[in-house]
Amino acid sequence: MASDPTLSNAANDPADPAPASRYFNRELSWLAFNDRVLAEAANPAYPLLERLRFLSISGSNLDEFVMIRVAGLAGQVRSKIAETSIDGRTPRQQLAAIDGKVRALQIKQQQALDTLRLLLAAEGIHIEGEQQIGVQAEAWLRDWFESHIVPVVTPQALDPANPFPFVANGGIGALFTLQRESDGSRLIEMVLIPQALDRFVALPAELTDGESVLIAVERLVCRYAGILFPGFRVLGDGVFRVLRDSDLEIEEEAEDLVRLFRSAIQRRRRGQVIMLELADDFDPDAEDLLREKLGLAQALVTRTGGMLGISGLAQVVETDRPELRFPPYTPRYPERVLEHDGDVFAAIGAKDFIVHHPYESFEVVVDFLRQAAADPRVVSIKQALYRAGNQPTVINALIAAAEAGKSVTAVVELKARFDEEQNLKWAGELERAGVQVIYGFIDMKTHAKVSMVVREEDGAYRVYCHLGTGNYHPVTARIYTDLSYFTADPAFGRDAAKLFNFVTGHVEPDTMERLSISPLTLRERLVADIDHEIALAREGRPAAIWGKMNAITERGLIDKFYEASAAGVKVTLVVRGICCLRPGVPGLSENITVKSIIGRFLEHSRIYAFGNGRPLPSEEAIVYFSSADLMDRNLYRRVEALVPICNPTVHEQVLGQVMLANLLDTEQSWLLDGTSGVYHRVGDGNVVVGEQFNCHGYFMTNPSLSGRGDALADSRVPDLAERQTPTLPAHPR
Repeated sequence: MASDPTLSNAANDPADPAPASRYFNRELSWLAFNDRVLAEAANPAYPLLERLRFLSISGSNLDEFVMIRVAGLAGQVRSKIAETSIDGRTPRQQLAAIDGKVRALQIKQQQALDTLRLLLAAEGIHIEGEQQIGVQAEAWLRDWFESHIVPVVTPQALDPANPFPFVANGGIGALFTLQRESDGSRLIEMVLIPQALDRFVALPAELTDGESVLIAVERLVCRYAGILFPGFRVLGDGVFRVLRDSDLEIEEEAEDLVRLFRSAIQRRRRGQVIMLELADDFDPDAEDLLREKLGLAQALVTRTGGMLGISGLAQVVETDRPELRFPPYTPRYPERVLEHDGDVFAAIGAKDFIVHHPYESFEVVVDFLRQAAADPRVVSIKQALYRAGNQPTVINALIAAAEAGKSVTAVVELKARFDEEQNLKWAGELERAGVQVIYGFIDMKTHAKVSMVVREEDGAYRVYCHLGTGNYHPVTARIYTDLSYFTADPAFGRDAAKLFNFVTGHVEPDTMERLSISPLTLRERLVADIDHEIALAREGRPAAIWGKMNAITERGLIDKFYEASAAGVKVTLVVRGICCLRPGVPGLSENITVKSIIGRFLEHSRIYAFGNGRPLPSEEAIVYFSSADLMDRNLYRRVEALVPICNPTVHEQVLGQVMLANLLDTEQSWLLDGTSGVYHRVGDGNVVVGEQFNCHGYFMTNPSLSGRGDALADSRVPDLAERQTPTLPAHPR
């Protein structure tokens, strides 16, 4: 397998005395991404509940960042690991920088909530709306508390006779300082909020003049503390929330991977405390005790005068007010398949085609497996499952195939973060149905999105493949923009078989005809294509690179892009999230532009395009889609697939429509200033832009990509020559 060159090329290499001038810090870049997500909560073009959804997403994003990335850095500090980041910072220096950014982000979240609370109140939705509680509503709420909360909470005295209670990851609790009325003695009590409870209680509409009034459970616990503690006077109270280290550390030599993961998931729930959030009015005596008992070495401790656990607003987003959400969008079923009366195999056999989710339905992927399960000519199915979600559509199709007597193999990735438990459940159900379940490598995740069906036709076997950029997850397929490629090209079939053999039997393929896979050849393929563009530029020929990805952090490829820029190659990247590359820096990357798109859908597909001696887009361009971002983990520690697009129609659709639309978007785009590190929203006065274009809106309102060919002529993405791509002026404000 390929080695990781970055391990021997640390960011503090003496030959590179100023890495911060060449690279952005990964963690701070991620926080900048979440800041862009949060900014959508203030977007006046969005309905109010959708703005609240973005606020909630920014909260859940931040929780995961703390539980994984901050926890990892804190662990390095505890272990005295001094390895520096790509920009030359030690773990302790990164934690110090993160601390300030996290606090600033939390302040922005509370400000956004304050604004949205007022706007929603004007629409009759009151978040934590105690001021709306009248006499009748008060009586109802008190009765509800006594019947629904009192039976399930367990007040616990914090004294030497009782061990300090365990506070679960993400757990919210309240501490009370009490004085006994009979003798004046004091004690501290803790009440933990059961995570099975909804975060908010909705008052009956008939008690609130038809308006929606929602009260957070933890506020009810404080409001009705007298019910929980009769005979005591409340001297002080405070609400807190805990986040714990949630990463899984897996031993390389594990004899029983399933048992290992079950125990690791249990350990995650009891991981080191990484963040403690406190309400501003938290009682000082109770705070001292909490700090002492939780063990807060390297933990962030933050205070807020607003709501703890912003992610909990997801419940409010689901309030039954459709006029305050985006109009419903129904994905189109791929027309290529409809032309063949819904027969997926007939459609694939006629011609390769690509499906663009969520604009085109994920149901075609499920139908591919369902029809394979029911088809008597299908003899074998092989399926990679990274995230399948909690809806069993794909799982049921595989089970049906096994029960029909077909040979079914499922590669179930147990290391899919936060989906481990769900994947263990599916693995058990698949095995019970007779599916051969493989867990792949212990030290690498299988992240490639591949499905392979072997079908008997005319006395021979024909292989049909689905290759994608997204997970086999029916819920995220309605939210994430991804590509699904269907082909019966024998070369792809042979390569897919070798990929599965690599994962299931650990047999490295000697040659591959179409696919490049990590950690073996994927990075090398991209480097070779970049080098080809560099050579073309040095010959004075057109040279250009377009890329679309979720993140770029791998130092070697960043340096290769810098080399391309210096040679005169025009590099344009759409990087939704983390970007350690500094674009547009004189003498380093003046020919590189980086933009980020944040909108109604989550940009998730990865596309890599190389001009190959012609201006982009062109029929001669080399184009790939992939499951891999340009990160160390994707290139060295995961099994990924890089898929070349050979079919001319699909080539034009991916390059001349999907990729080009992303480059031309002006309404959801941010441009990165490589000198300051600031992202400028297109249209805010800092960005030069021509006619407005919304790539999500375009694909929602234009015909299906799959199989339309020349029928798209009247509704294509505008020519690059007709539109001006957004650019930063030399000195943005």
